[in-house]
Amino acid sequence: MATRTEAQEKQSAGSAQANPFQAIVMMAGGVVLPRCLHAAADLGVADALGEEEQKTSDQLAASVGAHPDALFRVLRVLSSNGIFEMTGRKVRHSPASRLLRSDHPHSLRSLARMFGLPGCWNAFNEFGYSVRTGIPAGTKTLPKGLWRYFQENPEAGRIFNEAMVGKAQVQVPAVVAAYDFSRFGTIADIGGGRGHLLQAALEANRSVHGVLFDLPNVIQDAGAVASDRLNLQAGDFFKDALPTADVYTIMEVIHDWPDEESVAIFKAIRKAAKPGATLLVIEQLIPEDKAPHWAKMLDIHMLTLPGGKQRTEEEYGELLRRSGFALERVHPTRSDVSIIEAKAA
Repeated sequence: MATRTEAQEKQSAGSAQANPFQAIVMMAGGVVLPRCLHAAADLGVADALGEEEQKTSDQLAASVGAHPDALFRVLRVLSSNGIFEMTGRKVRHSPASRLLRSDHPHSLRSLARMFGLPGCWNAFNEFGYSVRTGIPAGTKTLPKGLWRYFQENPEAGRIFNEAMVGKAQVQVPAVVAAYDFSRFGTIADIGGGRGHLLQAALEANRSVHGVLFDLPNVIQDAGAVASDRLNLQAGDFFKDALPTADVYTIMEVIHDWPDEESVAIFKAIRKAAKPGATLLVIEQLIPEDKAPHWAKMLDIHMLTLPGGKQRTEEEYGELLRRSGFALERVHPTRSDVSIIEAKAA
């Protein structure tokens, strides 16, 4: 899901002060906006619009199998928020709606659909439970857990995997461009999924070798990425020994976990790491200001579903200190993630 610009955030804050009634009703009834986005993404409206200069909402409705007036009303809401452009009933693409196309190189269609999946959306029906207890509402709506939900529902799992790939297509090049991996001999990517980050780092640094560490089923699925420079190691970072490396990367894994489990993961890495080894924690940081920010909203998703949290730079520094690492610096990237660099003490 696209993040809001700084100008939009300032405008939103100013509007709330200028018209508090409007601020409350827009937020209280604001469930309409994401549901319209989910519906448009599910139906493939952006694909149906294609590269043509414009189509009418009725033409699009016929293409995607929607009720003409209902789709017009959905698109009217979306276009007033920057997704599609409308003049009367004529619809054009906006920069944001192009990202909903399945064939866009940085497509976010599956990411938008993922947030609307029943397993994700229904947890918010029990959101009050999370606020009262600090326990994820997903424990009530998904007794087997979010990851088991994706395993047992193949279509949902496919959408989730596509969402992660789409996000990685933006984030991974930004990480590789922002950090110099060439000075290391071996990179160990912990919880690295199908190896998108590790493959990109090795491609950009031809003298470096890598180890991809993840759960056995994930490593099995990632088998095709193995090479003479990229080894695969299956295991559970809560139970099994991690590989020895010069630098460890862990990208958008820690935010899935509460503090104590996060410390346990960091300690497992520290146990495998030699003194002076580098750890790169790649996450979206919560900024130390009062302005609206996507990371603050994502933090509520983490609270509600897996029970993790987004954190500030200071909070990561404390977790790392408790685990035997010292935070050295934070590297911003051109995407929404930052690289938190730490050294094994």
